[in-house]
Formats: sequence, C-alpha cells, structure tokens
Amino acid sequence: MALNHLNLGELKIFIEEVKSDHSKAKKSKKIECSWNFDEGKPQIESEVHHPPRGTILRADFAPFMGGEGLAPDPIQYCLFGLAACFAGTFMSMATMMGIKIHDLRVSAENFTDLSKTLGLTDNPIVERVKIITTVKSDAKEEQLNELEKLAHERCPGVYCLVNPIKLETELIRK
Repeated sequence: MALNHLNLGELKIFIEEVKSDHSKAKKSKKIECSWNFDEGKPQIESEVHHPPRGTILRADFAPFMGGEGLAPDPIQYCLFGLAACFAGTFMSMATMMGIKIHDLRVSAENFTDLSKTLGLTDNPIVERVKIITTVKSDAKEEQLNELEKLAHERCPGVYCLVNPIKLETELIRK
C-alpha cells in the first residue's frame, strides 16, 4: 500500500517493531570521504552505500575558498540533507495521517559569515538557517500547519541543528 510515493505498509511494520522493541529504533549511518589531490577533479569523494547499491558523491570548494567549483560544496550537501530529511519527515507524517500531497518542495538556506573559518574573527559561522515548505494538497490549512509543525518537531536533520549533540573527533596518524 503506497500513498505519496511512500510504502505505508513497510512504515507500519517498522512502527510496530519499535513499539514492541525500542532498540529497533536505534540506527547508525557512517560516511567516509577522502581528499583528492588530482588537479581538475573535485577535492572530496565518498562512496556511499545504500544497499543494494552505492553512489559516489563528490564535493569541491567554491573558487573563493580554494576549490574549482567542480561539484557541490560540502555545505550544499548539508542543506540538501536537511531539506530532503524535512521533506521526508513531512511526507511520512502526511502519509500516516492519510493526507494526499500533490506537490512538495522544500528549500533550505543558510546565512553564513566565513570570517571565523578564515581565522579572522570569533563571529558565529552560521547566523541562521531557513526552511521553506511549499505544498499543494486538498488538505485543510490546519492539517498542513500540523504537518509542518510535526516535521519541525520530528525531523532528524532539524534536531541536529537545534539541539546540542555530543561530537567526538579523533585523529589517526598513518
């Protein structure tokens, strides 16, 4: 059973599994990237596994930051991840509520001050992030507002932005 291009049956199965065993909700994802030293190629590459497939992601800094602009920069991927996560959460909530969405577009925009990145100030690097959701649906305005509220509350990408999360870094010398 699918609604909004989301497999509601699989989602319901997962919800029931988590209800009976909360440990099933615990997941981990890992991305490893490498720096490319070859001129004329994007600076950063990662092979991302998503069984049964894999995808090669490439990133390159903008020319003003020393790259060639040959691929999206890392922050664009971050914003894509945020927008995609928000869209996915919005659609999951809509599907679970039985609301048909005809069109959904989510934009994520950040406003930055790179002076700290350059070692020139202590100004906050990211001043703010804005998510705009544009939706076409026959649902009532109150239902759409509830969906936006739920997406804001339940989106893992939003959670990462608005809550302190323990970050560990480790350096390994080869």
